[in-house]
Formats: sequence, structure tokens, C-alpha cells
Amino acid sequence: MSAYVHPSAIVDDGAELGDGTKVWHFCHVEAGSRIGKGCSIGQNCYIGKRTVIGDGCKLQNNVSIYEGVTLGNGVFCGPSCVFTNDLTPRALYPKGHENFVPTPVEDGASIGANATVVCGHRIGRCAMIGAGAVVTTDVPPHVLMLGVPARPSGHVCTCGQLLRGSLLCPVCGRRFERDGDGLKEL
Repeated sequence: MSAYVHPSAIVDDGAELGDGTKVWHFCHVEAGSRIGKGCSIGQNCYIGKRTVIGDGCKLQNNVSIYEGVTLGNGVFCGPSCVFTNDLTPRALYPKGHENFVPTPVEDGASIGANATVVCGHRIGRCAMIGAGAVVTTDVPPHVLMLGVPARPSGHVCTCGQLLRGSLLCPVCGRRFERDGDGLKEL
């Protein structure tokens, strides 16, 4: 098995694509980026230099993953969500890649359509960022973040279901306990 690249997409020499990954129309994957196995990179996505995308990720149309962003396994990025990599950008005073601020997104996290993740903030395991939210703080595991700026609005199961007070998922039956500001699965 190998990766599929649509004829309109550009994958630079030196980019790595895992088996079963699909890169769709009008995408650009830059040299030095690594995309894992079984990923779907939707139409018109941009994957910058030195980015890492884990196995089984799904990037919907128009997603921009800039240098400094690392996606864990099974991360979902909704249409037109974007990550930044510079807290003080200036066109006339570029800082170079060694000064970009890293943004790690842990396994299973979901970022909603048109959400913005400001660089330097960790998105925890299985966290969920609502559509249109602007993330300006770290997000603990299994926390649902909504709004501008994004604020905690509950907890979500590994399967994505909103959890209530008992921290028992009504859909899949997983149980959780509080772990700092987030949750961990029992």
C-alpha cells in the first residue's frame, strides 16, 4: 500500500507520506513534513515545513498546518481551521523557523470548523474545540472549549459524546475521573 496524491496536489521532495494516506485536490505538502499512515488531507490544505501529522488524522478542506505544529494520532481538523506559529508577526521583520512557537495537539483531539489555535498552547488528548473558537490557553484532556476566546464548557468522551456529572459516557460506557483540569479514562 502507498499514499495517494491527486494530480493537482503538490508534494515537495523530502515530504514523507505514510501508507494509505490520501492528499486531495490543490494541496501543498512542503519538504520536511511528515504525515503518518491512513490520513486524509482534504482539498486545498497546506502542510508546512517540519510539521508532523500522526497516523489516522483527518484534515477537512482548507486547513492550514504551519511549521511548529505537531498533530498526534487520530486528530480531526474541521474545515478551514488554522494554527498560528508566531505570536508577534511582522512582514518586514521575519524571525525564521527557529523562533516559531510550537503547538502540540495530542492524540484524538478535534478542532472544529473555522477555529483558530494560537501558537504555544497544548491541546490535550481527546479535547474538543468548538466551531469558530479561538484557543488562547492550554486545553486539558477531554475538555470541550467554546467561544471567543475559548473557555471550558464541559467534558467529552473519547468517542466525542458530551459527558455529564457522573463522567460515564451514555453512548460507549467509558468511565472517567478528574485529573487536574481535565479527565483521564479509567
